[in-house]
Amino acid sequence: MTKNSRRYDVIAAAKSWSLHDTPAQQLTADINEIFGEHTFNMEVMREKLPKDVLQSLQDTIDKGKPLDPKLADVVAMAMKEWAVEHGSTHFTHWFQPLTGSTAEKHDSFVTPNAGGGAVAKFSGKDLIQGEPDASSFPSGGIRATFEARGYTAWDPTSPAFIIKNHHGATLCIPTAFASWTGEALDNKIPLLRSMEALNQQAQRALALFEVTNVHKVYTTVGAEQEYFLVDEEFFYRRPDLVTTGRTLFGAKPPRGQELEDHYFGSIPERVLAYMTDVEYQSYRLGVPVKTRHNEVAPGQYEIAPIFENSNLAADHQQIMMQIMKNTARKYGLVCLLHEKPFAGINGSGKHNNWSMSTDSGMNLLEPGETPHDNMQFLFFCAAVIQAVDEYQDLLRASVAAAANDHRLGANEAPPAIMSIFLGDQLTDIFEQIERGKPESSKSKDLLGLGSPVLPHLPRHAGDRNRTSPFAFTGNKFEFRAVGASQSISFPNVVLNTIVAAAIDELTSAVETKLQAKMPFEQALHAVLKEVIGKHKRIIFNGDGYTEEWQQEAARRGLFNLRNTLEAVERLHESRNAKLFEKYHVLNARELEARAEIMFDQYFKTVNIEAETSAMMAQTMILPAAVRYLHDLATTVNVAKQSGVNPNGVVKTLNEVNGLVDEFKTALDKLLVVNADLGGDTVHEKAYHMRDKVLPAMNAVRAIASKLEKALPDDNWPLPVYSEMLFVK
Repeated sequence: MTKNSRRYDVIAAAKSWSLHDTPAQQLTADINEIFGEHTFNMEVMREKLPKDVLQSLQDTIDKGKPLDPKLADVVAMAMKEWAVEHGSTHFTHWFQPLTGSTAEKHDSFVTPNAGGGAVAKFSGKDLIQGEPDASSFPSGGIRATFEARGYTAWDPTSPAFIIKNHHGATLCIPTAFASWTGEALDNKIPLLRSMEALNQQAQRALALFEVTNVHKVYTTVGAEQEYFLVDEEFFYRRPDLVTTGRTLFGAKPPRGQELEDHYFGSIPERVLAYMTDVEYQSYRLGVPVKTRHNEVAPGQYEIAPIFENSNLAADHQQIMMQIMKNTARKYGLVCLLHEKPFAGINGSGKHNNWSMSTDSGMNLLEPGETPHDNMQFLFFCAAVIQAVDEYQDLLRASVAAAANDHRLGANEAPPAIMSIFLGDQLTDIFEQIERGKPESSKSKDLLGLGSPVLPHLPRHAGDRNRTSPFAFTGNKFEFRAVGASQSISFPNVVLNTIVAAAIDELTSAVETKLQAKMPFEQALHAVLKEVIGKHKRIIFNGDGYTEEWQQEAARRGLFNLRNTLEAVERLHESRNAKLFEKYHVLNARELEARAEIMFDQYFKTVNIEAETSAMMAQTMILPAAVRYLHDLATTVNVAKQSGVNPNGVVKTLNEVNGLVDEFKTALDKLLVVNADLGGDTVHEKAYHMRDKVLPAMNAVRAIASKLEKALPDDNWPLPVYSEMLFVK
């Protein structure tokens, strides 16, 4: 019997990596010089466009005024000229279908002319509208296979950008994607709709506070992206990583994250080179990357941009994820964005830092030094509290996916129960409001560190809570349940819409009291008191991981939607459908389509994992175990023929044989449930995956972990956790 030798590639992974291109000195340019140089931004437009065209386009971008179609040819000509100057030969309408990723179809600028030659051509029509095949993307039944027509529409609020490659460049035009019948088939359209809904209601509310210098209120987002890096030597030896993005097998290593030494530790040189490259490319595309560091788990890292308009932030997130994946290969690495690539250590999220701002520069969630006196802030903060409480299920559904189920509700940040952390200061203020009029705010103080050479640090009035799924963190709320691989668009669609609804309701309540001749301050206080009395159950500042909180949340009547299917079912609730209809964000058909797509993606994701798991078990792990059994049996026979009593080998033989029997039994069960899809509808199939297939997969994995620890190191056919996590 031959032994397996593929794992000796660990030596190559440890020392043989080299930079494939982009010399390091090219990555040290002045950020101010390169930032946004590959985007058709305002600076470029000032240079390329006539003043009247620029002003009209700027009114559309900044104030939301309708786009003048007459501008298209002028803008298209300037955009093409700029793109060609940067080496572009093709253009594409870049959009975000309901796959969670992006899509693009490249067309050449070159067009044949009547004389038999060719010219570079790009018209206003080319800019404004494209026509991809709508039936080939997830539509949830909106488009049948034989009904193919769909449209992409230029989004002027998100600047066009150029993606460079080794042999040229492509002009990418951010666009919306809709069906021939007019329904949104993407993430951008509902996001823009939800931002407009919030804009309208927030401006109504600001009028109560006599704020008159605001033309637009928009939501801002800064999404912290967690990810893993593994050497490609290991990645391509793992069919599970290649096919599913996560390890379907893998025993707990002797060392994981127990020593807590990886978080914020010194960044390995190879990883730092990769990070620098990602940042360089991001800057050129106008992505405002701010932070980089080691995360909690070994092999895990984080990159975070600063705040931007939500629509632009969503586009930039998709661009950044693509840059991260593409750039890793230059360094002999693979970037894993799956929510749980490795069992037993922290998975990866995407913390969605959300706030509301005005075009005049005011952050509506900025509490100021004395938040108890800042009634405008308390009004908008109370609206968020009401929104999260009333629509906990929608928030949970907005981040529902098979991959994210491995994080949410699994004693890992954050739990599946939606709650709000306000901190001591704001909690105290809202308690004062409920009792009467707020009189004071817990103040900041200085923190002395016991040494004269160290400065006294200003200490915040409240601590932070890393277990909260929705935490107030100074002048924003951090929605920490979004998964690392997910688009931030739909979570922000939900956030914008539910907060718009709450602002609408609170504004109307105040207006009603004002019409009854109640003084404004008294009316506002009465409404805030009612909101807190009704919705304070959603506020929780304690440890979200404890069993006590699970029980307390149940007593409070909070949802605990532990898995995707429980959460997605809530999208069908009539009150949720009415919410999206009322604010013109998603009609009933569009919402139903998204629910169907989420069921379908869940079924297909788990089905692919199960098929991969069975294949690896049948063709890799079981043969390795049988080979070892053969070696043990041969050793026993040879020893006995030599007059030696091999008690230890016989014991090992029996133990391994028992594990092989268990493994084969579990594998046979997995093969049976894989063969039965559970029904004809996507709902039946999804529930079959959750209730039958996942437990069968986990049973096979559990025994495989025992075999991994029992088989000789050179016999095990897969790279193991200790190698993948620690070799950089």
